[in-house]
Amino acid sequence: MQYVMDGKTPLGEVLMAADEEGLAGLWFVGQRHFAPFIDGNAIRRDLPIFDEVRQWLEDYFSGNTPTHCPVLHLMGTPFQKRVWSILCTIPYGQTMTYGRIAALVASQEGKDHMSAQAVGGAVARNPVSIIVPCHRVVSSHGNLTGYAGGLWRKRRLLELEGAIAAQGAL
Repeated sequence: MQYVMDGKTPLGEVLMAADEEGLAGLWFVGQRHFAPFIDGNAIRRDLPIFDEVRQWLEDYFSGNTPTHCPVLHLMGTPFQKRVWSILCTIPYGQTMTYGRIAALVASQEGKDHMSAQAVGGAVARNPVSIIVPCHRVVSSHGNLTGYAGGLWRKRRLLELEGAIAAQGAL
């Protein structure tokens, strides 16, 4: 069974999704690749896991590193899950390039090379925004590129974490 609930952040409204296994989705409303696996049978109901997500977001947007991550149930291809697992290793306030992630995936798969563009496709389809920190992925030159929730949000998230210089307040 799928459950959904609305939430709010300083960067806009979000939709949270969960099932019996854990948090399956956290999207900014209207973002690219919005809620691709949520069907018309999803039940709108507040659950304890959504309270955990709200607490995580409150801690995060208060400038604190959240200490407890809700249980995640990431649904995707094995390749996507491998990429998302690497995203979870990027420390708060730091960034990693698509190329570096591609090299890590290639190493895990016993390959000499992996396409950074393929990694970019998997990063773009991350179903759990912010908590699985796809906003911490940058181009090989450190430029901000591609964020399903919009580049302005990516910039704000990285400013909040101190990974880039702040240009304005949340």
